[in-house]
Amino acid sequence: MRKFLAALTIMAATIPLSVQAATQVEVSTNLGDFTIQLDEQKAPVSSKNFLRYVADGSYEGTIFHRVIPGFMAQGGGFDEDLTRRPSYEPIKNEGANGLKNDRATVAMARTQDPNSATRQFYINYQNNGFLNANANQAGYAVFGKVVKGFSVIEKMATIPTTTIRSMGMKDVPQQPIVIKTIKTINN
Repeated sequence: MRKFLAALTIMAATIPLSVQAATQVEVSTNLGDFTIQLDEQKAPVSSKNFLRYVADGSYEGTIFHRVIPGFMAQGGGFDEDLTRRPSYEPIKNEGANGLKNDRATVAMARTQDPNSATRQFYINYQNNGFLNANANQAGYAVFGKVVKGFSVIEKMATIPTTTIRSMGMKDVPQQPIVIKTIKTINN
């Protein structure tokens, strides 16, 4: 019995004392709440960037300004008046991190420049493999997944959209979808 207990003690010593659970972020919108679980191991740069905007509170009051049913819902960059929110410096693209643009995943939005992502993110409605990194393109960096409340994301796709030609924006929901609060939560 002593040998068994000694072996258990040795095994326990090799296990880290604080196994960190994946960070989750609760997003409360005027359509309901959903929870994003981050993958900080595979997407450390994108996760840290996203959490910086969560911590500074600047996602609150932003909208999902581009919603395309069957494709994705994009937000975090504009307020209800479609005024662009200030951003930190662009981050390095982590599109080749092994995470795929699959249904319910969350990724960084960017321009044609692979290293241009700042604050905008999107949530995939379906598997969008053409957004993944491959030998010919850098891809779009997935950094998390909606693990609770995906029905809220689906509800976003039922709101009629419009084009605002003066701003060059398409697929803008006619009823603003507002992020009321966003915060990290304990698992």
